Amino acid sequence: MSDKIGALDITIMGRTYKVACADEERESLLQAVAYLDQKMNEIKATGRIGSAERIAVMAALNITHELLTLQAAQTSVNGFDIEGVKRRIASMRAALDEALAPQENLF
Repeated sequence: MSDKIGALDITIMGRTYKVACADEERESLLQAVAYLDQKMNEIKATGRIGSAERIAVMAALNITHELLTLQAAQTSVNGFDIEGVKRRIASMRAALDEALAPQENLF
């Protein structure tokens, strides 16, 4: 596994940027660039937003919304609240530890 950092030229909405990137992260960065470029071009194509800065902000908001929606979906699988179950298990474990603590003094 190499931690070599290199420079990579990327293009988003026709503009080229030079970014630092570890060799082993190159492919995932290129996938992220392609996704961001696609989202920004979709927003640009609507014609309602003109400046690249506003297009970038709207793309960031859309991608963040997608990420948070996916995270929420992973928290609840088939309507089952996994995080709620984890909290209840932790609470039961704490109650058991408290109840069994006096028993340790007997042995």
